[in-house]
Amino acid sequence: MSHRDLFRSLALSILLCLLTACGAPMEPHEPVYLRIAGSTSMQPLMEDLVRAYTERHEYVTADVEGGGSRLGVILARENQIDIGTASRKPTAGEERDPETDAKRLWWTAVAQDGIALVVHPQNAVDGLTLPQVRDIFSGRILDWEEIGGASGEIVVVSREDGSGTREVFEEMVMGKRRVTLAAIVMPSSEAVVEYIAHHPTAIGYVSMGYLSPQVKALPIEGVSPTPEDVQSGAYPLTRPLYLLTGQAPTGEVKAFIEFALSPTGQAVVGQRYGHLP
Repeated sequence: MSHRDLFRSLALSILLCLLTACGAPMEPHEPVYLRIAGSTSMQPLMEDLVRAYTERHEYVTADVEGGGSRLGVILARENQIDIGTASRKPTAGEERDPETDAKRLWWTAVAQDGIALVVHPQNAVDGLTLPQVRDIFSGRILDWEEIGGASGEIVVVSREDGSGTREVFEEMVMGKRRVTLAAIVMPSSEAVVEYIAHHPTAIGYVSMGYLSPQVKALPIEGVSPTPEDVQSGAYPLTRPLYLLTGQAPTGEVKAFIEFALSPTGQAVVGQRYGHLP
């Protein structure tokens, strides 16, 4: 065999090897399962983000559960879930170990939300001041007639212990006063809306993401809970929504959080009424 034939044979062998390698099937990505839990206010938003993420990464599946912001913080801190959700900022005690002062919780804001005061659509009251809201929920104002409405006993509806929405509401509205012990306690914003839709003299507070024609959102201090006024900070009951992990996120958890904060993820946030990028 001549040198030219030898060179041609070697070149053909290399080409065949390259073609064989290019045609070889790619190894499938190992399946990834993410566990997400916490704020019930954030649950629909997280389901939207998970849906958008898994459409782009078919090897990923995720389970989104509620349970309350306090539970989300605890489970994330103890690494019992991949991502916790909270509708209020973690406290200093939750973020750091009290003995070593070592950071044991990583968190970032993913959206803005407003807490809306809601009543039955037939309620004649057109708006409230923060002191009036405080007096209603502490039990000092007992009848709608006292604040310009039709006569009727006010039924106060609050959230369960461990709810981030309740903790933010009490911090921003109640101050040192307690919500009346006569308040009816509901396990989610959705449940609050459902109750008030069937009880004309009731009032409660919900995440803006749960507003619907079933209830009427009241302006507070003359400002309505609209996305524009939440984003500008004009609406007084505005709060961030958080994602949490027990340590700095890595791997697919980090990739999901980066997606949620990316322009594509923030567009998903903006599609859900009341939750702002």
